[in-house]
Amino acid sequence: EKSLSAAATSPAVSEPGETYPAIKTYMQKQSIWQPSPGQGMLSRALRSVRFLSWPIIFYAGFSYGTYLISFNVLNATASMILSGEPYNFPPSLVGISYFSCCVGVIVGAILSGLLSDWLTIKLACLNNGVMEAEHRLWPFTICMILMPGGLVLWGVGAAHGIHWFGLIVAMGCLAMAITIGLTISVNYLIDSYPEISGDTIVTVIIIRNTISFAISYGITPWLYQLGYQTYFISAAFIGLPVTSIYLVVIHFGKRLRAQSATKYFELMR
Repeated sequence: EKSLSAAATSPAVSEPGETYPAIKTYMQKQSIWQPSPGQGMLSRALRSVRFLSWPIIFYAGFSYGTYLISFNVLNATASMILSGEPYNFPPSLVGISYFSCCVGVIVGAILSGLLSDWLTIKLACLNNGVMEAEHRLWPFTICMILMPGGLVLWGVGAAHGIHWFGLIVAMGCLAMAITIGLTISVNYLIDSYPEISGDTIVTVIIIRNTISFAISYGITPWLYQLGYQTYFISAAFIGLPVTSIYLVVIHFGKRLRAQSATKYFELMR
């Protein structure tokens, strides 16, 4: 066996392309301050900011943020609509109505997981066995239909006092579209840049939180100025072209990834 003294003085181990730090002594392990080897926090933070200039990463963050604010819109108006006339739901029933969202999330998770993987494999087979990150984007077609449709059913339905079940269906459709949209956005990002996905996720979160923070201040004034019907129709027609951007990315995404290939491989070294 190697002695503790030998372990304490063992040098850093190096292999082709990789370097491992030396084994710490007992006293080093007890230290309150233990700087981590590799890049520091500041350099990683600056890298995440620089990733804002990478089109694919920016698109993933923009897509993620767009679907997130759809839930913000739903959540901000659910209590007002369901507890008001003509539904008059008590707080308990308003909470129970979110069971529809739970069902939508489960269905959306299945579609964005199993269906997405199956479709990606099929598209790869049609592409001579080569899987491309853009193959992940096709399930966005479901979102392109469900999100505007769900917003119209929710808002216009509430404005005209349709049966409460129609609103519950709208909540489920929106939850399903949001789940698919969030999952596919992250999947596309990871498939595009798998080796630096940790740092790129930070950039996505920056974009997502900025969009969510900004829109949260505009939901209530927007609603009071326009009313339920006009508000949700305008939201749906804003959401339709935004959710359709994936069609452009499917066509140009590979070219955009190729433009960042040099920077990507430099970061992998």
